[in-house]
Amino acid sequence: MKKSYLLFLWGVVALLWAAPARAQLVAPGEGGVAMGHMHLVARDVDASRRFFVALGGTPVQNGTLQLIQFPGVFVMLRQAEPAGGSVGTVINHFGFNVKDIRSSVSGWEAAGLKVEPGNRPEQAWLMTPDGARVEILEDKAIAEPIRMHHIHWNIAAVPEMQAWYAKHFGARPGKRGQFDAADLPGVNLTFAKADTANVGTKGRAVDHIGFEIRDLPQFIAKLEAAGVKTEAPIRKAGNGKTSIAFLTDPWGTYIELTEGLAP
Repeated sequence: MKKSYLLFLWGVVALLWAAPARAQLVAPGEGGVAMGHMHLVARDVDASRRFFVALGGTPVQNGTLQLIQFPGVFVMLRQAEPAGGSVGTVINHFGFNVKDIRSSVSGWEAAGLKVEPGNRPEQAWLMTPDGARVEILEDKAIAEPIRMHHIHWNIAAVPEMQAWYAKHFGARPGKRGQFDAADLPGVNLTFAKADTANVGTKGRAVDHIGFEIRDLPQFIAKLEAAGVKTEAPIRKAGNGKTSIAFLTDPWGTYIELTEGLAP
């Protein structure tokens, strides 16, 4: 990568950190749930941050919480040695839509990102420095250059998982192409059939997914009434503002519930 381009990129990043942020999460639907964030484990947080900024994200802060903002989702990074990439876990990858895949790929390659072609012209793949797989799909109808699109599970019990997210999170069951799926505000949950059970996400490159909740205490009370237990009482995140709680779905997906994540 040319030195002049690196200096330009870091100058943009510095300005973005200083700029006021606009919340870009989709509002929760009737069930009180919307897409919130993807939380990655990274051995080199700066390298991962550069990856997501080059992809099209904007660094923002909510108090002490450092986030990378995309329309529809935040990416969060935690410094640690991941136990492995996303492939081989129940979450194989997550995906974004882009408005123009050809110009997007050209820009990413100019920024030093390695892009692998997909099976069709409107698809591409990238890998984060720690092995989190990212799918790109073109959708010329979106208003932004890039926005959150889907989370892709590889699991043996597809109907059961689809029904679980419909029951407890209010996801609307349906199809995405050949796959069974369910929609929440801001994200499609895609469930692909796997012949063998994959491991859980905790400690891997994609450590957990996050949903933004309207009225977190009420939502947790509803979960517990249905027999779904969180791992600890609601607490405040490091910024002292955002309320958080954690649970793990029956297939090993580590999930964070937040209220007030957006700056």
